[in-house]
Amino acid sequence: MRAAALLEREEAPCVSAIEMPEPLARACAWTERDDAPYARATQALHPVMTAAAASDERVAKRAQDSCSDSQLAHYAVTALIDEAELTPKPALVDRRGSGAHRDLDLAIMRRSAHALEPTFAALARTARRRGEPSALLRAELAQIGRAGEQDMLRATGGSNAHRGAIWIVGLLVAGASFADAALRLDPSAICRRAAQIACFPDRFAAATDSHGERARQRYQVGGARREAQEGFPHVIAVGLPALIAARERGIAEDAARVDALLSIMASLDDTCLLHRAGLAGLHAGQHGARRVLQAGGSSTRAGRDALAALERDLLSLNASPGGAADLLAATLFLDMLAHHDVSGS
Repeated sequence: MRAAALLEREEAPCVSAIEMPEPLARACAWTERDDAPYARATQALHPVMTAAAASDERVAKRAQDSCSDSQLAHYAVTALIDEAELTPKPALVDRRGSGAHRDLDLAIMRRSAHALEPTFAALARTARRRGEPSALLRAELAQIGRAGEQDMLRATGGSNAHRGAIWIVGLLVAGASFADAALRLDPSAICRRAAQIACFPDRFAAATDSHGERARQRYQVGGARREAQEGFPHVIAVGLPALIAARERGIAEDAARVDALLSIMASLDDTCLLHRAGLAGLHAGQHGARRVLQAGGSSTRAGRDALAALERDLLSLNASPGGAADLLAATLFLDMLAHHDVSGS
């Protein structure tokens, strides 16, 4: 009965409180809502994992022209592991230790990432099969994501290693699966398609009471939902440009990635920081990240000193910038796709 009511309820494709850029607002506005009866919708959703594997000649041709489902899943997992292994990161799990997390370490993060590979592949297959954003696709992807979350929890012994990344990176995997030879896996095009998917409501989702959702409501910030619906601005307009600019200056790859993380932290209203330490944690993360960048970045001695000070401040607050870490993983994922396209590998 609850699901049927959700299907019949009139809802805008995007959350009404969000003021979106005009191009993305138009992209969300054109989407069609599927008001099919509950029985038909649930029948369509029941065999998602099996049905997603089916493909016709058109889908197979699209896969050949872009990046296969297994490749997309591999890139997604690699991005999660690369983010986890990147060292040093302020108060986050890395090669040195667990940061501000008592229930996570690098081995757990790796297990979690590998456990999600079938989920990412299923997300890609389903999006490629549907061929365009729709309410039904949004519901199918959500069901796959929820199943993937359970796989993650089993792999980690109950620790939430990558719940946010399933949403952020998973949407980008789906957006990338639409890409064909003409789009050439362009990061902006991928983010636009992922945003169109995110603008549809998840009609079968139970009311959520996650840490991030509570922080989003309490502090009136956008969170991961708005980030996706607005086209991943902290990836496209912050993370990727910072990564590319650092490389062009000859900065070593690890330092370039840390600087990309800090650039994201400097402006992101990170709900992980807000949940753990409120506005004090958010301000410590943002201001500390800016100080590192103003000192020349993590590749300079002054920048490393500022980075160490930032970590001390966050650890004293038991705060960790997990939202920024998820967006760095998304940045690395799109960066890998761009290199896949250039090399044709």
